[in-house]
Amino acid sequence: MARAATLACYVSSPGEPGTGPLLDALRAAGKRVLLPVLKRDMDLDWAPFTGATDLVGARFGLLEPSAPALGPEAVATADVVLVPGLAVSDAGARLGRGGGSYDRALARVPLGTPVWVLLHPEEVGVDVPTEPHDRPVTGAASGDGVVRLPR
Repeated sequence: MARAATLACYVSSPGEPGTGPLLDALRAAGKRVLLPVLKRDMDLDWAPFTGATDLVGARFGLLEPSAPALGPEAVATADVVLVPGLAVSDAGARLGRGGGSYDRALARVPLGTPVWVLLHPEEVGVDVPTEPHDRPVTGAASGDGVVRLPR
C-alpha cells in the first residue's frame, strides 16, 4: 500500500474490523481514498473520503462520504481495493453479505489490481461457497497479520 496513490476502502459496520484508524492514516499519508456509496439498485458508486466528520448516515446503518459521487467505474482507478467480508478461503474465495454489491464492483476492477479482504483472524482460511461470478481476493488482513492468497 505504500506505493498506492489511490485506494478503495469502506467504512466498517459494527462487528467488522474497524477501518476508522486506517482511513485516517491513509488520508494523513496523502493517499486518495474512495469509499462506497450504496445505490438504490444495491450497486456501488464511489466518492472521495475527506474526513470522518464528512461521513453521513445511509441505508442499512451504513456511513458514506458526503462528497459528490464519482460513478461506479471510479473503483477501477484504485491501485489497491480493500473489501469487507464474512470469511475467506485459502483459495481466496470471499464470502460477502449476499447483496452482490461488491461482486459488481470487483468486476470493474482491472485484473492484476490487488484486492484484500479485512477480517477477524477466525474468518481467514474458512471453506466458503462460491459462484461462477465470484472473483478471488489477493489476500486477507486480520489482527494476526496478512496472508497472501491463494495459499
